[in-house]
Parts: sequence; C-alpha cells; structure tokens
Amino acid sequence: MTTLVHSTDTLTRDALTVLQPGFTGTTPPDWLLRRLGEGLAAVGLFGRNIASPEQLSALTARLRAEREDILVAIDEEGGDVTRLEVREGSSFPGNLALGAVDDTDLTRAVARELGRRLAECGVNLNWAPSADVNSDPRNPVIGVRSFGAEPELVARHTAAYVEGMQAAGVAACAKHFPGHGDTAVDSHHDMPRIAADLRTLQERELVPFHAAIAAGTKAVMSAHILLPALDGTLPATLSRNVLTGLLRAPASEGGLGFDGLIVTDGMEMRAIAGTYGIERGSVLAIAAGADAVCVGGGLADEDTVLRLRDALVTAVRTGELPEERLADAAARVRALARWARDAGAAEGTAPAPEAGLVAARRALRITRGAQPYEPLRAPAYVAALTPVANIAVGDETPWGVAAELTRLLPGTETGSFGAASDGAVAGGVAGAGDVAGASAAAGDAGLVGEVLRAAGDRRIVAVVRDAHRHPWMAEALDALTTARPDTIVVEMGLPQAPPTGALHIATHGAARVCGRAAAEVIAGLAD
Repeated sequence: MTTLVHSTDTLTRDALTVLQPGFTGTTPPDWLLRRLGEGLAAVGLFGRNIASPEQLSALTARLRAEREDILVAIDEEGGDVTRLEVREGSSFPGNLALGAVDDTDLTRAVARELGRRLAECGVNLNWAPSADVNSDPRNPVIGVRSFGAEPELVARHTAAYVEGMQAAGVAACAKHFPGHGDTAVDSHHDMPRIAADLRTLQERELVPFHAAIAAGTKAVMSAHILLPALDGTLPATLSRNVLTGLLRAPASEGGLGFDGLIVTDGMEMRAIAGTYGIERGSVLAIAAGADAVCVGGGLADEDTVLRLRDALVTAVRTGELPEERLADAAARVRALARWARDAGAAEGTAPAPEAGLVAARRALRITRGAQPYEPLRAPAYVAALTPVANIAVGDETPWGVAAELTRLLPGTETGSFGAASDGAVAGGVAGAGDVAGASAAAGDAGLVGEVLRAAGDRRIVAVVRDAHRHPWMAEALDALTTARPDTIVVEMGLPQAPPTGALHIATHGAARVCGRAAAEVIAGLAD
C-alpha cells in the first residue's frame, strides 16, 4: 500500500520519477544531472547518444554517480532496430530471423548475449522485445521486428527472449500492448485502428503477452492504437480499460494480472501528440494505469521534461489525476530501479560473441533457380532497391550486403535505387556502403537501365526490403531478372513475394550480421 506524504516536494519528485526522457549528445547535460537530484529516476538512450561501448560506459557511469539506482533504458531490439550499433548495423539478427529458425534456446542465447553487452555498458532496461503478432504483412512499422505471424510461435520466442535478457541483469519490456501487428498504419504518423473482435484479440494479440508475463517480464510497453473491442474512444496508451481493466486486472477478472512496470511508447509520436498533445496525453496515460512516460526520441530537452512534470503536478492539484495513482506509478518505477541495481551487481553472464552470427546463418532460406548456381568469385555490382525506412528503424543505420560482399570480393560496387514516391533517390555507381545520387525513374526501363549500365558485365546482386509492399520495387526486380536471369536476389524484409532470380536468399532482416551471412552464401563460403 502506498503511503502518501502530501507535500509539494513529494508531488514534484513523483512527477519527475515517472518520466523516461531523452537528451542530445554523448555526455549527460547539466540539466539532466540536476533533475536526477530532484527525483528523475530514468533516462532513455538513442543512437545519437552512443559513439562506442567505452563512451557509453562512461556516460552511464556519470549518470550513476548522480543517482545510483537510475534506470538507463534503450530501444535495442537487435536486427533492424539498433541503437548500440546504429552506425555499423547490428551484430544480432532481429526477431523474424529468430522466429524463422524457431529454436527457443537460440533465441534465449541471443537475448542473453545482447543483454550482456548492454549490461556491460551500464544499460539496465531494454524496451524489447516486440511481442506483436505480425498478422498483416502490409504492416509498415512491425514486420521483421516480430517473431512471426503465428501467435504460439511469437509467444514461445517472446518468453525465451525475456528470460535471456533478464538473465543478463537487464529488464525486458514486452511491446506493444495489446498488439500492433494487425495494422497497415504506422503510429509514428497516425492513429492505427484494429477492428478485431475480443475473441480474436484473446486468441492472437494477447497470447505472447501472457507468455511474457509468465516468463517474468519486468515491464510492458503500451501501443498507441485504437481497439474498439476494448475501448471505442481512447487508444490503448490512454485507456483505463486496456491498461488497468485488461493488463493489470487479475486473471479471475479476465485480465493478464501483470504487476510490473507499464511504460508508454514515445509520447511525441503523432498518434498521441497530434490528437492529445504530449502534456495531456501523459496525464491521461498515468491516470489510465501507465507507470512511466517515454519521451525523448524527438523531444529531447529540459523544457519537455518540465512541461510534463508540471502537467502531472497540475493534474493532481486540480483533481484530474488522483495523487494515489501518481504515487503508485512512481513506486513501481523505484521498485524496478532497485531490481535493476541489484541484478546488475550480481550479473556475470559468460560472453557468447558468435551467437548473433550463428543465428543469422541459420535464419537464411535459400531458393535456387532452374540453372545450377555458380558462386561469385569476382567483384559484383550490388543494386539496393531502397524504400524509406520507418522511424523506429531510422535511416542512419546501414543495411544490405554490399559492405560484407566487398570484404569477401574486393572491387564490388553498389548503387541505391528508390521510388520518387518513397522519397528515395536512385541510380549510379558508388563505393560499397555509399548511396549514389543521380535520379532515375523507379519501376520502369529507366531504373533497370541505370542498374545495367552501372553493372556492366559484372554479376548483379539485387537487394530488396519488403518487395511485396512496394509495387515499384517488385516491378523493377521483375524487369531486372528478366534482363539478367543470372541476377542474385536478397530479400532482407518479409519474404512474402515469390522467390526470383538465379539465387534467392531470404535473410528475415536487414542487420549487418544478416548481410554477412548472405554474402557468405553468394561467395560460396557457407558451410
């Protein structure tokens, strides 16, 4: 039972405690350190905060010098969504690759090694894994971040991931409750609406969250999605029906019985900020049952923290937000902080540096064309058909096979080609890992002509990402493989489109390690 102390100081501290803000730079700013002394209990790290493991360790040590039990959170899913290796690409495949292998021991080992590396750098809360069932292959924001489209498969790997991550002393956070898989809308940009009935939600979306809770996940992240079967007015993040009536309620009352930390997805995402604003959205979220407010992916300054703090304090004083609810939320944050501090002190996970590469190799699905495939022995030309990356993935993280293939076949070159409607540029020749800048019309003879001219007599490796979601990409790929039947195709997104090319490799993700595994096959070096 929460004991209340009715004072302005306690109220202000509790309001700061429930925030998980971000900041800019690779060292903590003075304003952040001051707020830690005033009650702030958590920070969120993003790619902009990380230059190297050594730098990250120094950053988190500075934070702990100010507050020993601080929660240092990060969005490190591995695979396409990486902050730890944002400029290089991840050493770990993402969830879809792990689901494709369907070995829960492997998933547990990958999560444990990822957690070990996070803990080694002083991070103790990971906003992962995605427990979403990717039932709509058109989904623009989940896709390869999900273990798959089958609830029981997603459930067993979600549980294994939670167990592995927390065995390394890092709290896991299953997301995006109650499930973001059945939507073709990205909540970074708008409010998705999932029309599934309650029975469908119980038999599909909620199954992995039950498994995560049974596995002991320390946190669950809410989704900014509208589910009329649960609440016809408010999105899940702001809905008491969803957070308290479903997630928190005991099983005897039809709930999931979760007693850990409920954290919101980023409040500056348009699904919330564009309709409610971040201040009112944060008040509604805490009132609905959330314990922590994530903000800082886009708004990462002191003013944002003060605005949210003051909004929560004002809401308590005006009676809109019960003081008991804010105090309970703050108590749950502090409880997780204590667990993380103690788990970090006890951690001693043995390194498993090859876990990610082993998983990426096992996740490959290879389809050979009618003619026998001859591995490449000479430099190739890599044509990356590049869609716009969603905000969760970001466009600063490299992807593809060019860098790894160049390492194996020096002299390999690459160009990036995209549709004008996707906002990408296309055409020309570039060094491995570079993006060429000349424009070309996507999906017609212009793009294919650019690729053929750039390739010359070299073998072409066409790299795509979710070809089934991008008509221009599918058309260009079809034209390219018709013009050059010996083209090798690497699909690094959801492998929904029929395999094509002399050799088709589905990697189930675009992490650097997935590119390495594919390059080994292309060059004939795979076992």
